[in-house]
Amino acid sequence: METGHPNACNGMPPADYEGLITLIHDRYEQMSRNYQAIAVYLTQNPNDIPVRSVSAIAETIGVHASSLVRFAQSLGYSGFKEIQILYQKRLETAAPGFSARVRALREGMRHRDDFSETGFLHELVVQDIASLEGLLDDIPAEDLAHAVQLMKDAETIYLVGQNRSAPVVTLVRYLLTMIGKRCVLLDSSGGLATHIARTMTPDDLLFSVSFRYYATEVVSIVDEAHEAGIPVVAISDTTLSPLANSATVIFPVPEHRQSVARSLAAPICLAQALVVATAAQLQKNEKDPRIPWVTEASNR
Repeated sequence: METGHPNACNGMPPADYEGLITLIHDRYEQMSRNYQAIAVYLTQNPNDIPVRSVSAIAETIGVHASSLVRFAQSLGYSGFKEIQILYQKRLETAAPGFSARVRALREGMRHRDDFSETGFLHELVVQDIASLEGLLDDIPAEDLAHAVQLMKDAETIYLVGQNRSAPVVTLVRYLLTMIGKRCVLLDSSGGLATHIARTMTPDDLLFSVSFRYYATEVVSIVDEAHEAGIPVVAISDTTLSPLANSATVIFPVPEHRQSVARSLAAPICLAQALVVATAAQLQKNEKDPRIPWVTEASNR
């Protein structure tokens, strides 16, 4: 059984949300599997923590409620309620109306009792809206600017994403091709993705997408790129993702664990925004960047 250690932080535990997340990152590799699952949930679902009960959070993660208490104690808190207070303070300082949106969303989902086809559609749409709005609240402007600058300056943008992430990078390849930006999709078919990735140079860029459970080859390619001095822009589900260790810029896009199907609406929206912003830089047309359609390109 895991035991809590109230003095594990060698002093007072962090008194704000940012400090807590930093501490979780510092401790993550040394945590047990259960504690890592709790840590991932805390980083993926910051809006759930202050509005859900401890038992409900534990049930979603798949651990006993007492594990949350011991997890909090291992970080130096007296209990999990102290951690929830930090998340509550974060909501109180968020953009006006944000906390109200979160509460309305959770309340609507809590009372969902329509299990028809339309009900499932409603559930997914509601969750996608929340995820898309979360991009506006959680994605730092400086990270967007940094990523776009890297994409603009790259000689060639290499793209890697497998399994559920594959549609995201496939769309990015299409959009980059349409704006005339050289790109290479590291397709896993044929077993050559890793070997092709090794042709990258520091003048290139690796654009990677991976979600839990992370494709081993994608993580390996990202790590090798980092070691070779190649900049990496990554989209993943949490800052505790293995991609975060090697990414120059990491964009965490949390997923709803409770949904019947994990949607790609938010990561695709983010990826499109990065390409459109890159197009604006390349075309020197910040007000009205264009991504021509295939029919337009073929008629030139």
